[in-house]
Amino acid sequence: MSTPFSYRHLYYFWVVAKEGGVTRAADRLGMAVQTVSAQVRELERALGHALFKPAGRGLALTEAGRAALHQADQIFQLGETLPTLVREAASTPSLRLAVGISDGLPKMAVRHLLDPIIHAPHLRLLCHDGEFDDLLGELALHRLDMVIADRPAPANPSIKLYSHALGASPIAWYAEASLHAKAKKGFPQSLAEVPVLLPTVHTAVRDRLDHWFDRQGIRPRVVGEFEDSALLKTFGASGMGVFPAAALVDDELRQRWRVRHVGDCAGVEEHFIAITSEKKVQHPLLRQLTQPR
Repeated sequence: MSTPFSYRHLYYFWVVAKEGGVTRAADRLGMAVQTVSAQVRELERALGHALFKPAGRGLALTEAGRAALHQADQIFQLGETLPTLVREAASTPSLRLAVGISDGLPKMAVRHLLDPIIHAPHLRLLCHDGEFDDLLGELALHRLDMVIADRPAPANPSIKLYSHALGASPIAWYAEASLHAKAKKGFPQSLAEVPVLLPTVHTAVRDRLDHWFDRQGIRPRVVGEFEDSALLKTFGASGMGVFPAAALVDDELRQRWRVRHVGDCAGVEEHFIAITSEKKVQHPLLRQLTQPR
C-alpha cells in the first residue's frame, strides 16, 4: 500500500509546530519561508485537513494538527535515535539466534540442551514460547532460526522443514513431600490412589504416558492437565498431585521445586527435536547444536 503523504512534508510540519511558526522553522532548516510553507500545504492537501490556523500574528495547531503532531513526535524522536543505534550495533557485533520453544516442553531441559552455545561470544539469544503449529509458521517465514519441540515437523509438500534429533530424557515421577510417602508405597500402582497431574494431549509425551498406564494396568486419578510444563511443575510442587518430568533435570527439580523422586516411568522418554528450514544448517551455532551426537 502506497504512503498517502510524504515523510519529508511531515518533517517540515513537525519543525514548524515545534518552532511555533514558519519563519523560525525556515531559519532552523536553512530554507526559504515560502518553501517551508508550501511543503506544509502539500501535507495538508495529502491528509485532507488543515493542520494550522491563524492565531494573532502566528499559527496554532488545529485538532487535526495536534493529532498529526502526536504521531510525528513519536516518528521523529525514534528517528533521532537511529544514528546511535546503528553506531552501537556496528561497534558491538552480535550473533543472533532466534529460537521457538514449543510450550509443552520442560524449559529447564531446553536450557540444558542450549548449554553448549549459551556462552558463545557475542551471542544474542531470542527465545519465543508458543504453540507448535504457530512456531512452525514463524520458522517457515524465516522469523525464527530454529524450533525446539517434542516431535518432528509434519510432512508438508508446500513447506520444507527439517528435523534433527537433539536427544531424549527418561521420564520419572515426582511429588511434594506431603504426597511422597503415599506415592512411593506400592509405586506404580499407587498412582491409581494419589492425585496425578499430566501434560495435555497436545504434547507427544502424553500419548507415551497413556500407553505406559495401559501396560501397567493403572487407571490414574488425574486431577489436573497442563499444556505448559512450568505450570505443571508449579502445581505439582504445591502438593496438588504427583507429576511426570524429564529426569534430565532431576537435580534442578529437587533443588528448585523442592520435590522428591517417586519412581521411574520405565520405557517412556521425552524427545527433543530441533526443526530448521535448512537441510544443511548454515548458522554456526545451529550446526553445533544439530550435529550428530
